[in-house]
Amino acid sequence: MVAPADARLASLRDTSNTRVDATLAALFDTRPATEPRLEAAMRHGLLVGGKRLRPLLVYLAGRALGAHDDDLDAPAAAIELIHAYSLIHDDLPAMDDDDLRRGQPTVHKAFDEATAILAGDALQALAFEVLAYTGHPRLGSLVVTLASASGRDGMVAGQALDLAAVGGHPDVEALEHPCGWAG
Repeated sequence: MVAPADARLASLRDTSNTRVDATLAALFDTRPATEPRLEAAMRHGLLVGGKRLRPLLVYLAGRALGAHDDDLDAPAAAIELIHAYSLIHDDLPAMDDDDLRRGQPTVHKAFDEATAILAGDALQALAFEVLAYTGHPRLGSLVVTLASASGRDGMVAGQALDLAAVGGHPDVEALEHPCGWAG
């Protein structure tokens, strides 16, 4: 028997996934493809499933602060776009060189390395485009937070640290390296 708390969490996750998947699909379905191979690679890297935990956290945090789900769709989609971009790039031969992601060939295996790089780049840019169209009163703060968390002071810095540690044995101080910027 499923515990009530587990059932509630599963219901929240299902609702979140339905909302964010619809928002993400609409990004492709409501505008013409500019280059079919790039479009297919972007879809492959983004729409093939996944746990969608990051959007769930956006919805849960937003609801806790009194936001409506309609106002959270764009930030939830933006965070998932960044996540998909990071996975596409992380799977590349120059990084982790993975062949499978979510039981499917990685983007560079399904297409090619150059197309995978471009697909990841396009998804990253699309994340900021999605936020920019929200007209949110705190748009600047949303963009700065996403850029900082995903860029040189956040996720990308973490990936660089991960690559620098390959073959080594980082000590605790190296693992505690601050990636954030307090500017």
